[in-house]
Amino acid sequence: MNSPNPKRLLAIVPMKAHSERVVDKNIREFNGKPLFYWIFDTLNRVNAVSKIILDTDSERIAEMVRSYFDVDVSFRPRRLQGDTVSMNRIIEHVISLYPEQQTFLQTHSTNPLLKRETLERAVDRFFKLKGFDSLFSVTRYRSRFYDSRFQPVNHDPGELKRTQDLSPLYEENSNIYIFSRESFLAARARVGKHPYLFEMDPLEAVDIDEEDDLVLAETLMKLRPQ
Repeated sequence: MNSPNPKRLLAIVPMKAHSERVVDKNIREFNGKPLFYWIFDTLNRVNAVSKIILDTDSERIAEMVRSYFDVDVSFRPRRLQGDTVSMNRIIEHVISLYPEQQTFLQTHSTNPLLKRETLERAVDRFFKLKGFDSLFSVTRYRSRFYDSRFQPVNHDPGELKRTQDLSPLYEENSNIYIFSRESFLAARARVGKHPYLFEMDPLEAVDIDEEDDLVLAETLMKLRPQ
């Protein structure tokens, strides 16, 4: 038997039935299709992805996804069901089911604007990295930020630098995580001990957490060139 190609990835897409802030978020209609459709369609067109795994606690979601795409389904055991279970523990379970697979990509159904080209750039960057064990996507901000005690984080209010001269801050935008089995097991997390921050266009990185995010993302998708 041939060993798996180390530069081919297994893509993991977690989708639970319950959503606290947006009801039925993963299967809501979005630009004429269920929301999940867009990320699965994108992953299907990424050359480096050899297999897509739907991780879910819902037979209904599994049936809906399978009606559109050829995917493996990993049903969450009871111990991994619920709103407070760490995504790292869910990923740990999924990768244990594929012991020969060495490299993984994880994304979400709530990233409908994520482009194939961006994913392929991230994969290419990951395999060229030296000194890093994982990659995750970020959005860069040059704005004046304060913490919960209203203390300035990245600026001096008395100096009032131009925002373009401030040191940037980076938001983990939940669009792309790429990691090896080795780095995951060492850190017990999708973000390894020496991660690379992969910058993304903020208009592409919209992650749907609230109803307003749905409106924004659908508007942006309709404005995209066809």
